[in-house]
Amino acid sequence: MDIKTEFVTLAVNDGTSMRAYVARPAGSVAKRGLLVVQEAFGVNAHIRDVTERFAREGYLAIAPELFHRTGAGFEGRYDNFPAVMPHIQALRDPSMEADLRAAYDWLQANGGEGNLPTAAVGFCMGGRAAVLAALTLPLECAISFYGGGIAPNERNPGLLARLKDLRAPVLLFWGGRDQHIGTAQMRAVTDALTAAGKNFANVEFSDADHGFFCDVRPSHHPASAAAAWPLVLAFLNAQISTRERGAAARP
Repeated sequence: MDIKTEFVTLAVNDGTSMRAYVARPAGSVAKRGLLVVQEAFGVNAHIRDVTERFAREGYLAIAPELFHRTGAGFEGRYDNFPAVMPHIQALRDPSMEADLRAAYDWLQANGGEGNLPTAAVGFCMGGRAAVLAALTLPLECAISFYGGGIAPNERNPGLLARLKDLRAPVLLFWGGRDQHIGTAQMRAVTDALTAAGKNFANVEFSDADHGFFCDVRPSHHPASAAAAWPLVLAFLNAQISTRERGAAARP
């Protein structure tokens, strides 16, 4: 499928402006929307490529630059994590919620005929942000790849206490060799979702490390990434189709 890409500038309700990368099917109106949430390394070539992959599947996809307050246009190197830390440390949930809302509102205003069925997918810190989006926005579902900070860690109080307010099904991907998150944090997330009675699916690739989906990181695990992609598409389709069938059945 041919696609069209562009950068857009969004007004956030805290008075800031945020750039976002958009990809959409060319020559047709997308009937589904998707928030694509960055890793800690910004809306870089990899995240733009992922956004384009979803556009080729028929989605109007938008990747907001969550570091716009501290480094607009920032793209970090995978071998220089200390350079990204000031941006991560400056993030606050209310600000991210405002950013995600601005991107969601843009999708609603620019896709289909309004009321666009929309989901979120995120990677690394974006995996946590995708869950945050599902706590605060009327999404059909959310997908989190190795979402550090959903469970508490040394830098983040986590989201476990808020999972009772989750508004959409979630699909979680983890790497069994991920030392950044670890088994205890993974289990804490699934235990909290189970205790809250939430709809979720949990997938762990035992041989994969943190960042396994990213094909430009040393930790890329091709077999796990290849297996995850159809699961992502199937989950999105199942959840969004439920909404679409419901809409079609209403008089």
